[in-house]
Amino acid sequence: MTRIHGITVTLIDKVKSGADPFGEPIYKTESIEVENVLVAPTSTDDVANQLNLTGKKIVYDLAIPKGDDHDWTNKEVQFFGKKWRTVGVPLEGIEDMIPLDWNKKVTVEYYG
Repeated sequence: MTRIHGITVTLIDKVKSGADPFGEPIYKTESIEVENVLVAPTSTDDVANQLNLTGKKIVYDLAIPKGDDHDWTNKEVQFFGKKWRTVGVPLEGIEDMIPLDWNKKVTVEYYG
């Protein structure tokens, strides 16, 4: 029997590392490995709707595993050897009401 499983995705996040002499925060980038992320092509209807609403062409949907507490809003991610940027706010379901291992969904656009 084949079990559904995801891949490891690298989330690039900015972490506050201090303050400059003027009191403004200084950030450093941090690579966070998130395992078991499902990656699926976005439906053509969703691509067209998002393009009309925001001007961004989404390519993939990511299913984020339960228990993940990272911020996925407008972040850079890396998988398949390429860079992507999440679009919008992740959709989240109630963990106990969803039978599989994933409860968040976020879309990504090609970033470079």
